[in-house]
Amino acid sequence: MPQPNHIEAAPGDVLLLTGTMKGAFILRSDKQRRQWEVGGPYFPGRAIYALAYDDRNGRSRLWAAVNSSYWGSYLSSSDDFGKTWTEPETYGVKFPEEADSSVKQIWQIAMGHPEEPDTMYCGVEPAALFKSTDAGESWSLVKGLYDHPHRSQWMPGGGGLCLHTILPDPSNNQRLFIAISTGGVYRTDDGGATWQPRNQGVRAQFLPEDQRFPEWGQCVHKIVSHHSNPQRLFLQNHWGLYKTENGGDSWTDMAHGVPSDFGFAMEIDPNNADSVYIIPLESDEFRCTPEGKLRIYRSQNAGESWQALENGLPQENALETVLRDGMSADNLQPTGIYFGTRSGKLFGSADAGESWTAIEESLPPVVCVKTAIVN
Repeated sequence: MPQPNHIEAAPGDVLLLTGTMKGAFILRSDKQRRQWEVGGPYFPGRAIYALAYDDRNGRSRLWAAVNSSYWGSYLSSSDDFGKTWTEPETYGVKFPEEADSSVKQIWQIAMGHPEEPDTMYCGVEPAALFKSTDAGESWSLVKGLYDHPHRSQWMPGGGGLCLHTILPDPSNNQRLFIAISTGGVYRTDDGGATWQPRNQGVRAQFLPEDQRFPEWGQCVHKIVSHHSNPQRLFLQNHWGLYKTENGGDSWTDMAHGVPSDFGFAMEIDPNNADSVYIIPLESDEFRCTPEGKLRIYRSQNAGESWQALENGLPQENALETVLRDGMSADNLQPTGIYFGTRSGKLFGSADAGESWTAIEESLPPVVCVKTAIVN
């Protein structure tokens, strides 16, 4: 196994937590974000689909979902920026014995509501939600979602039946949004006891024409929101771009002037509630950037119009694919935007997408990019 390089992180540094099909990498830069130091690979040979940074309650803790087709999926954490990682004797994220499921893969790690500094969530395959109230020491299945009457009718998408997005409402500690492929968006208003589908106006392209707007069963690829306006969410569907202004009660189409409304990745600008980014792909059959041009599309008016951002990105023979967790933003001024491709390239912008540089060009296939600012 390759011996990993390690980074030395200081308060104020920017971290790029990068998960690949062959391990995790931690990249570090200062606030200028011009040069990057690379740590890793950690967990070499393992697929790392989820990474997170927990800076609450004085912690500086990294989390990684370590996936193996043979051993299953488990969580590992590091309090020294990757120099050492926990090796659990038993897997904490697991279904109770009476459940008819076993965890195939952990797809998402998310921190809880702002006033719950020890709460965490995990989304897994087959689609289920787990919760920890002790900073990841122990985990329990959210039974209200697992016992939902729709669950038996959720069908796996191309990547499996995965709960891949978790959005706590920062203004309401009883409200949480989740997205399932293929199940759709669900919302709880009572802390997870009950869940309601929130998909009105979102089409399921793969269904017969007279059934394309079901109550649930959409193949949602990503949802994002901004902390200052949690009633507004943006949604990238398996065909379709949507926006809601009422907490998911209804959605409207916002695919105006983009080369394709198919894609996976979507990100909100932490400094601007009206600014959202997407990376369109040609189609569900040809999941590469349209016309061989690597372009990020940004809307600065909440989806009313879109602008192609391509300065510094390859515009010839750039048949790239970016997956649902492959794009992330930091909250510095100006905003930093980063994304990784299935061909192992990692790109970054330190000016909200106006210009781009290649940070790394020879990583294993990138499946997850997350950002953090060291406290």
